[in-house]
Amino acid sequence: MIRLEHANVTVSDPKATAAWLSDVFGWHIRWEGPGMQTGHTVHIGTDDSYVALFSYGDAKPSATDRYRTIGMLNHLAVFTEEDIDTVEDRVRGAGFNPINHNDYAPGRRFYFHDGDGIEWEVASHQG
Repeated sequence: MIRLEHANVTVSDPKATAAWLSDVFGWHIRWEGPGMQTGHTVHIGTDDSYVALFSYGDAKPSATDRYRTIGMLNHLAVFTEEDIDTVEDRVRGAGFNPINHNDYAPGRRFYFHDGDGIEWEVASHQG
């Protein structure tokens, strides 16, 4: 079996992004330190997988429509086994606006954009 180990995304402030990911998703920091060539990186997730949060420190947001640009990140999806409404409350508490609520196989989901414009999907198999 092959599984995804991590995703690496550029953010404006890795420490701030890691803080809300910890609060909202209950993830922990696995590693933190200087980027390979420059900048700063925080690895946050579970014991099995993580998101690498990288910043050069001078990166600029893109106005590119990521769904129409080959190679761009569309969204990151997480799966919750806990009550999805509780997770949505934490998303709101972190200052983000849940959107696009859907309920189709295999279950409920919603999306939100973080402070860097990264789209996140939260999914659950709850009915």
